[in-house]
Formats: sequence, structure tokens, C-alpha cells
Amino acid sequence: MPSPISREDVAHLASLARIDLSEAELERLGAELPDILQHVATVQQVAADDVEAMSHPQPISNVLREDVVTPGLTPEEALSGAPESQEQRFLVPRILGEE
Repeated sequence: MPSPISREDVAHLASLARIDLSEAELERLGAELPDILQHVATVQQVAADDVEAMSHPQPISNVLREDVVTPGLTPEEALSGAPESQEQRFLVPRILGEE
């Protein structure tokens, strides 16, 4: 098992990351970080130059429909259910106290 990282080193890393840690978290992370770094080193050994980078372990493809232009609503149809409208726009109450 790797040796623990000092409390001061953990506090320094936390300050660089702008993370506020309690005293208990500093002590706990000092013991856990070496194991985490060991796991990262193991993963780095596996990721060789001959392994193609990928975002997913299995191939994926987007299912896209054909982009076909279709008629939309007229302004009158779009505003037909609106409580109020003005100049072909929805009219809503002011919420910011503007005059």
C-alpha cells in the first residue's frame, strides 16, 4: 500500500482546486489519494499508443430523420390560443417592474 499523502499536500491540492475541505476530509483524503493515483497509473499503462481513442466502448450512431421542410403555423394560428397578443407576438405581463 502506498504511503499516505501529507495533510499539507492535500490542503494545497484542495486550495488549487478551490475546494473547501474539513479537517476530517483532509485526513481521509491523505490516506485515499495514493490508492487513487495508483489506479490512475494502472489505467495509463493499459492505454497504449496502438489503442484508438474512443468516447464509448461500443460503436454508436445517431438515428436522424431526414430534414424535410414542412409548412408551419401562420402567426394567427400560433397566437390563436394566447390570452393576449400584440403585433403578432405573445403579450405577457412585465415581471421586472419596468415602467
